[in-house]
Amino acid sequence: MLDAALIAAAQKVEHYEIAAYGTLCAMLKAMGETKAAELLGQTLQEEKDTDELLTGLAEREVNPAAMGKKAANDPSGRSRGAA
Repeated sequence: MLDAALIAAAQKVEHYEIAAYGTLCAMLKAMGETKAAELLGQTLQEEKDTDELLTGLAEREVNPAAMGKKAANDPSGRSRGAA
């Protein structure tokens, strides 16, 4: 459960950053600052990629383990930490 909570907290940060960078990119484009918007857009994409990575990790491994279920990549049929 702790790992799931940590991922949730990290995703909250990512979502805040996505909103902030998205807004800044839109403002820069509106001001005609296309080069700056492009550069910040790269950072925005990195934040989105990190969010997707965290989602995948949670869905494949952390959430199933927190619920006592088999993780998607665990061929033994047991969650990590299961007896």
